[in-house]
Amino acid sequence: MIDRILHNGKIITLDPQQPQVTALAIRRGEIVAVGDDVQILALAGRGTIRENLNERVLIPGLTDAHIHWEWTSKGLQSVNLFEVPSKEEALRRVAERAANTPAGEWITGWGWTQEVWEDRSFPTATDLDRAAPHHPVYLSAKSGHAGWANSLALRLSGIERSTAHPEGGQIVHNEQGEPSGLLLETAMNLVAERIPPLSPERLVEAMLQAQELALRSGLTGIHDFDNPSCLVALQILRERGQLGLRVVKQINRDWLEPAIASGLRSGFGDEWLRIGALKLFADGALGPRTAYMVDPYEGEPENRGISVLDKEEMLELVSRASQHGLASTIHAIGDRAMRDVLDVFEQVRQDEAEQGITPAQRRHRIEHVQIIHPDDKDRLAELKIIASMQPIHATSDYEMATRYWGARSYWAYNARYQADQGVVLAFGSDSPVEPFDPLKGIHAAVTRQRADGTPEGGWYPELRLTMDEALRGFTQGPAYAAGLEHRLGRLMPGYCADAVLLDRDLYAIEPQTIQETQVLGTMVGGDWRFGGV
Repeated sequence: MIDRILHNGKIITLDPQQPQVTALAIRRGEIVAVGDDVQILALAGRGTIRENLNERVLIPGLTDAHIHWEWTSKGLQSVNLFEVPSKEEALRRVAERAANTPAGEWITGWGWTQEVWEDRSFPTATDLDRAAPHHPVYLSAKSGHAGWANSLALRLSGIERSTAHPEGGQIVHNEQGEPSGLLLETAMNLVAERIPPLSPERLVEAMLQAQELALRSGLTGIHDFDNPSCLVALQILRERGQLGLRVVKQINRDWLEPAIASGLRSGFGDEWLRIGALKLFADGALGPRTAYMVDPYEGEPENRGISVLDKEEMLELVSRASQHGLASTIHAIGDRAMRDVLDVFEQVRQDEAEQGITPAQRRHRIEHVQIIHPDDKDRLAELKIIASMQPIHATSDYEMATRYWGARSYWAYNARYQADQGVVLAFGSDSPVEPFDPLKGIHAAVTRQRADGTPEGGWYPELRLTMDEALRGFTQGPAYAAGLEHRLGRLMPGYCADAVLLDRDLYAIEPQTIQETQVLGTMVGGDWRFGGV
């Protein structure tokens, strides 16, 4: 029996054979028929729910292909410093939290970036000491590649003048040779690992709050990049029937061997919760100027960023993962990091070919693809590597990119070129680095502008994507990356009934008004998880 019929709508299927229909039928969470109202309503039985879309637009469910779900969920309960306009405002918010927190308890926060402050100088422990002298404080930068700690947090973490830099990281020192309070890359772990973790139950509560917001934004799925503690909480949600998003869970480096020992392979699980790929980091980020570059940063002739993973070790890890059925996905921001990662994948692809393993069997990804050297621009297509990119980074970062990368920025955030070469694009937000709102990402992709319309005409406007390309980046691209391209990303028979109801047709409106679009309902597995008709 047909459980539900949606009719009298403008349904965008993303099926090239039948791109638009007015009705579809759902049974047991799966689409079983699409067509016109007469055809589909004729399938209704006595118990079928008939829902009139009133000519509104229905699109396939949207997936955020790069999100830090635990970090995002916990961030909702931390001090919100997202792009605060000044260091003083950040300190005010910390002081306010300290006034309502028992002395000695950790205060955490996230989202600051010195690039939006007037002098763009990095903050110090001394600054934080004034705001919270009796609490250990640790604040993650927006990029996720720098941390700001106060003196008590440094002391509790054992960081002092003589503490050695960890491999792939830096403890920044002041002019007197003392730790300044700024920690870059792996040095962040020295403090972060001292913070008491949330219990699984507390994390579940935080995730439920984040899930509600995600559904309201039109998300039906996510690809997560956090630690196994995130997987624990996700499994609890699943067993309680509370998981409302489809999740692909990546495996971080420290857990590769346990995963191999357990026999886990990419794709293990089901359409709700499944294993993705081995996640590695090749370098840092643009914000703290730790992205690993071929040539130095503009105005910083001695700075080429930081390589956080030796190339030979990277090759060893990716090869070992592949041999045991795991694809790899590697964070690469700078053009030198991109080159190293592509070199690794080139060797691994050769080894896989000798073993009869096809690219479709090992769906390797590069996360961010933030700037690529022109000499390497065609290599993703040649190696059949998925470009997991975040369109909103281009509009958020364009001033920084111009300042520190200059003319090289034409090759930064350049999804246009990769799309033209046939590279699979999987789009996301990198939340909490940026808001997990896919419509904001679509707006950025097709306008190359911020919400306020800057820069006028768009940043490198020739690199804009079409609406169809942007929408497929949040639907079919992530589905392919997950190995679910025959189940997710389209509205057609045999696919999961994941869909988003909108108040307007994204294909028919002025691109600048995309950000005004309202999500009226989000359906996952045939059920309205938010709103509805």
